[in-house]
Formats: sequence, C-alpha cells, structure tokens
Amino acid sequence: MSGHSKWATTKHKKAAIDAKRGKLFAKLIKNIEVAARTGGADPNGNPTLYDAIQKAKKTSVPNDNIDRAVKRAAGGEGSGTDYLTIMYEAYLAGGVAVLIECLTDNRNRSASDVRVAVTRNGGRMADVGSVLRLFSRKGVVEVDAKGERPATEDDVLEATIDADVEEIRDDGEVITVISDPAHLVEVRKAVQEAGYDYQSAEVQFVPTFTEAISDKETAAKIFKVLDALEDLDDVQNVFSNEDVPDEIMEQLDD
Repeated sequence: MSGHSKWATTKHKKAAIDAKRGKLFAKLIKNIEVAARTGGADPNGNPTLYDAIQKAKKTSVPNDNIDRAVKRAAGGEGSGTDYLTIMYEAYLAGGVAVLIECLTDNRNRSASDVRVAVTRNGGRMADVGSVLRLFSRKGVVEVDAKGERPATEDDVLEATIDADVEEIRDDGEVITVISDPAHLVEVRKAVQEAGYDYQSAEVQFVPTFTEAISDKETAAKIFKVLDALEDLDDVQNVFSNEDVPDEIMEQLDD
C-alpha cells in the first residue's frame, strides 16, 4: 500500500454548471444502456449495470430517466441505439498522455470531433498503442471521505483488507481504492458493507506514471484540451496522467 501520497488527476473533474449537467446526464444514461444491453437488464445479476445506475443516482439523474434507459436496452421502450466503444490517443502540452474513450453510433463523426478538439487546442493525436501502453486497466472505487460516515485511509484499508486491493490513495476529499478489474465488485461490496459512502465504482485506465506540471501556462493548455474533449457528446471518459500541484490549480481558478 502506498502512504498518504496525493494521487495525480486521471480524470479532470470540476464543479458542474447547468450547461454541462445535461451532457453529463446524457453520458451516464448512455453508459446504463450499454451496460444493460451487454450484461442484462437486471442490476442484481449485472454488477456493471448496478454500478452505472448507482453512479447516475449519485449524480442526481432522475429515476425515470434511468428506468427508461434500462427498458430501451431491454427492448421494452424503442429499440435503443447500438453504441461502439472506440479509444483514441493523444499527447498534450508537457508530454501529458491522454486516452479518450468514446461510446458512439458514428465512428467517423467521433474521430473527426476528437481530432478537432485535440489539435485546435494545442494537442496532437498519437499512434495507436503509444499512449495505451502507459496506462493499466484497474478497478477503481472512489470513497467519499466527507460523507455521512467520514472515512479515513486506514478505515478503508481495514474494510477492504480481504478484497485483494492493490493500492489506496487519499487526496483529502476522496479515498481511491485500486484493484484488479476482476475484484472491483468485491471491493465495492466491502466498502458498502462497512457503511461508507462511495461516489463511483468502475473500471478505469490508471496511468503507470505521471507527468509533473510546474507552470500555470502549461496546465492551462492541458485543461483547455481536456475541457474540449469532455464537451463532446460521444466522449464518455477522458484519462490523463498530468500531476498539477495544488498551488497551480489555485492560480487557474483565479
């Protein structure tokens, strides 16, 4: 287990504003549809769907929207849309590596939109596999350190000690539990059984190393691309390996 080291940001997150909330809802609903179509419409027998629904609920997606998404996937309300998962790879300022995961019904549209978002904002597309090799697929459970029952790193370690956890990282607001993807459900259940709130439980691409960013200008360039990518309807997740110190993040917020 690592100590109390701060985990570099792998998915750029910031407070949602109304204009982005609709996009976020749409992406969460799309994720539910894909999970239900792939593994069945019963969340009790489909852990991926269960976690997708829980994440949507924790983000305040209305229950009616969630139910309709599951019904569409099961063929009960329209035929739904067949989505294809596509990964794109890019490099940004400071040598930062980025994986862009799309769920789309139009490969050409997604490729064009992603390329424009990257290149017009100072990044460059990368050869297939050149960025992917810098990341590992991991099960990631994010535990709320400030929830109704506040959790510490030691609390989470004790709760998940028998769940084959690889690493626990504490950034103050969220305690991140990393495991092999095959143990994701086991870790999530251990957290639930211990009575702690969790924000999400899903498979993510975690960087094997991070790029330290030491100036505001470079950080601004990086986040400009990440924001442009996350604004795209087809982009489901963005994973990157920048490590931006708190003092520079505060400068960007000024």
